[in-house]
Amino acid sequence: MSDTPQKELSQGLKMALDFAPLVAFFAAYKFGGMYTATATLMIATLVALVVTYMMTGKIAKFPLGSAVLVGVMGGLTLYLQNDTFFKMKPTIANLAFAAVLGVGLLTNRIFLRDLLGTAFEMPLVAWRSLTWRWTGFFMVLAALNEIVWRNYPEGTWVNFKVFGLMGLTMLFAVANTPFMMKHMVEKPENPSAD
Repeated sequence: MSDTPQKELSQGLKMALDFAPLVAFFAAYKFGGMYTATATLMIATLVALVVTYMMTGKIAKFPLGSAVLVGVMGGLTLYLQNDTFFKMKPTIANLAFAAVLGVGLLTNRIFLRDLLGTAFEMPLVAWRSLTWRWTGFFMVLAALNEIVWRNYPEGTWVNFKVFGLMGLTMLFAVANTPFMMKHMVEKPENPSAD
């Protein structure tokens, strides 16, 4: 067991740690090209994980999985000097997210609820519907990434990776807010012991 105290990061710090590697990637691409940007993203992602662990005593599964994928695809890109691997990383990541959520649904495990359930509660049928929505969305993102990197210049793909994927994800999350609000169940207050 670790003696590191487990605590939650503030929303602002969590967002900064999530976005810092992407900002570093974008800046490195503008100044040094794809291979410099790939190496920078690998290092920045590792630093963000270490900082998160030092501050909270834990690392969430999704950031860890994403970091492993960045390491593998980035490593292949740098070792083989072939940026195709790195350009496919968003496709693979989004398909992996879709697969995890989809398999969870098929095995009666609602991973989205496990991830977000501490923030609010909804009936199981609403969680299932929301999970199907996100599963489909991740599949659409994977397809879009394939279309962009295969058919447009590298600079266009970099902009899509940094701004397009994140922007679409935020828009999709906002678009699902009314559905979530409609199905949200009030969390019970801590009942006093009788």
